[in-house]
Amino acid sequence: MTQDTLQKFIFENAAVRGELVDISTTWREVQARHEYPAAVKRLLGEMVAAAALLSANLKFNGSIVMQIHGDGPVRLLVVECDSELKLRATAKLNSDAIPDDAGLTAMLNQHGKGRFIITLDPAEKVPGQQPYQGIVPLDGEDVATVIEHYMLRSEQLDTRLWLAANDEVSRGLLLQKLPLHGGKAEAAPVTEDEALETWNRAVMLGNTLKREELLETTIDVLLKRLFWEETIRVFDPMHPGFHCTCTREKVGNMLKMLGREEVEAALEEQGRLGINCDFCGKHYDYDAVDCAQLFVSDAPAEALLHASDTKQ
Repeated sequence: MTQDTLQKFIFENAAVRGELVDISTTWREVQARHEYPAAVKRLLGEMVAAAALLSANLKFNGSIVMQIHGDGPVRLLVVECDSELKLRATAKLNSDAIPDDAGLTAMLNQHGKGRFIITLDPAEKVPGQQPYQGIVPLDGEDVATVIEHYMLRSEQLDTRLWLAANDEVSRGLLLQKLPLHGGKAEAAPVTEDEALETWNRAVMLGNTLKREELLETTIDVLLKRLFWEETIRVFDPMHPGFHCTCTREKVGNMLKMLGREEVEAALEEQGRLGINCDFCGKHYDYDAVDCAQLFVSDAPAEALLHASDTKQ
C-alpha cells in the first residue's frame, strides 16, 4: 500500500519554503463511516490537506484543531492533526440536500455568521494555561483563501495554499515567505528585494497549478514540474496517518461535564447510554452502574473532551 506523504522543501539561498502533501489512504479512512454529500467531501478533504500542511511546521508537541462553524446546511467541519501528522476529521450537517457544486458560502456562511477557528493544543498541559485559539470570519469563498487571510492576520506570514480533494485523494501545496531578521532570512542571507522577487516568482509558478493537475499528479512529479528551474532543497518525507484519540475515559469525562441530573434523566428515558465517536465510529456503552461510578467522586473531570469528539 502506498504511504501518504508530505514533502517539505526550501528554495536555496532564498526566503521561501514549501510543502506538498498527498493523502489518500488516510482520507478514505476519514470517509469510511460517513456518507457526506460531494460538496462536503470536497471541502472537508481540502481542510484535511491544509491541516497536514500547517501541522508539519508545528514547533511544539501537540495538535492543530481547525474548525469551521456555519449557519447553512453544514453546521460544523473539524480537522485535527498533530505534529506527527496523525489526523482525524468529521462534519456535522443540518441538511443533506447540498448541491454538488455548492461553495463555502452556500454551505457555511449564508448569513455572514460563519467563522473559522484554529486551536493550537499542546500535548503537555500547563496548569492554568489555555490552548491558543484564533477566530476569524469566513473571509473567502474557499478554504485556501480563508486560511491565507488567517495566517497573514494572526501569524503575520505571507502564505499561499492550493488545495484539492475528491473521493479518493486529498492534496495540497503550501508556499510561505520566510521572515527576515536583520536583513537575513531564516533560510539564507537575502535582501528584501531578493526575498520579494523569489516569493513573487514562486507564487506565480504555484498559480499555474490547476485543480485537476493537483488531483491527478503525484507530488514528486509536481515538485519537478513546477520548480524545475529553481534550486530546491528537499527534506526527508513525512507520512500522515489516521488516528483517533477518543477513549472511554474521555467519554466518561464528557458525561460528568453534563452533570449527574442530566445523565440520570437520559438513563431513565433510554435505559442505557450509547455514545459513538464522530471521528472513528467507536461505540461506548454506559449502563446505570457505569454512570453511577462516574459520580462517586465530586472532583471535576481531569481532561476536557473537544465538544466535537462524540455524539450521543
